Amino acid sequence: MALNLSNLKPSPHSVKKHQRVGRGGKRGTYSGRGLKGQRARSGGGSGLKRLGMRQLMERTHKLKGFKSIHPKPVIISLDTLNKNFQDGARVDPRILLKKKLVAKISNGVKILSNGKIQVKLTVANCRLSKTAQAAIEQAGGKII
Repeated sequence: MALNLSNLKPSPHSVKKHQRVGRGGKRGTYSGRGLKGQRARSGGGSGLKRLGMRQLMERTHKLKGFKSIHPKPVIISLDTLNKNFQDGARVDPRILLKKKLVAKISNGVKILSNGKIQVKLTVANCRLSKTAQAAIEQAGGKII
């Protein structure tokens, strides 16, 4: 018999047959899960109970809602400025805080164009929407 590619094979006992055992665990066909039962099955109970995490999870407060990591400025409308300021007055976050028109100024103040404005104001250190800026300038006010 001639030796060619179609009849090549390894010598006897040189290649051991691989025994396929359970995945995970250290050894054996059960993967360290033992026999039968809920915990032997896939997805059988959470591993958190065994790790002592259950009590920790039960003790922590479940807070509802969402808090953004990006701080948002306090919003105030043109209508509010129109009611609370006289002609030629200066508007900045500290003055708004003194008049109690905003609760806090740590994240800044943004003026939006809700309503109309008829008084001339000088606005400083405030963010403005484009329409609010146009309305203030149209009424004769200045933005610093």
